[in-house]
Amino acid sequence: MVVNFGRVSTAMVTPFDRKGNIDFNKTTQLINYLIEHGTDSLVIAGTTGESPTLTKEEKLALFRHAVKIADGRIPVIAGTGSNNTKESIDLSKKAEAIGVDAIMLVAPYYSKPSQEGMFLHFKEVANAVTLPVMLYNVPGRSAVTISPDTIIRLSEVPNIMSVKEASGDLGAMTKIIASTADDFLVYCGDDGLTLPALSIGADGIVSVASHIIGKEMQQMTEAHLSGDTSRAAKLHQELLPLMEGLFATPSPGPVKTALQLKGLDVGSVRLPLIPLTEDERKSLSKLLS
Repeated sequence: MVVNFGRVSTAMVTPFDRKGNIDFNKTTQLINYLIEHGTDSLVIAGTTGESPTLTKEEKLALFRHAVKIADGRIPVIAGTGSNNTKESIDLSKKAEAIGVDAIMLVAPYYSKPSQEGMFLHFKEVANAVTLPVMLYNVPGRSAVTISPDTIIRLSEVPNIMSVKEASGDLGAMTKIIASTADDFLVYCGDDGLTLPALSIGADGIVSVASHIIGKEMQQMTEAHLSGDTSRAAKLHQELLPLMEGLFATPSPGPVKTALQLKGLDVGSVRLPLIPLTEDERKSLSKLLS
């Protein structure tokens, strides 16, 4: 059941064609590109993959395609969480049958459940599969926070082995790291906090920026782990403006545009997200150059 997600996991965008349908040829190109440019594992159909706009059938097709193209080279983590426990269980079971390596479960959004409600939700979904589970705490999008105590409690569920912590709260992250077993993996969910999170003991980053600067993020991580803190800090300083620029407008609009500017066209975004304006494109292009 143990899966090595590596240091840099990419929350992958979902490529679309001009009609807004999933483009599987572009998806193949993107997966191969990411593997060649510093990605250790892939999160499919997460927030960056525009999961709110994907149907269940589209998600399953993406999982199936990603497993086929990755072909065991790196782990595939399927985003199967929602605010509907039964639906999350059903999608998780189907993803397991397809052959994904793990699932990621986002905090139940909109419903605003209690901590006990979230604990039981995650436990129910985890118990329905044998796959490793990564929790996803992202209060800025879900309107609810999985408390450190709840995450610590959930870490005792045998197959809940990781959390993507995107609250931006390094204190909460420190408490989770200090109070869970050594084999419970804590991943930062904010690109700009990658180095600070590593410095307090995080295991890595689930990244958007790695679409563009995956190798550089690996270099920064390696510099930190090898004790070259000055180089790690310098790389952090150089990369931070682009990391922030990729969230200057609602994600994944900027990163899809950045990929296009780099020569890897993955299409636009689906409504209610909208493409970047010409001024926004120019600003992003300056950051890339």
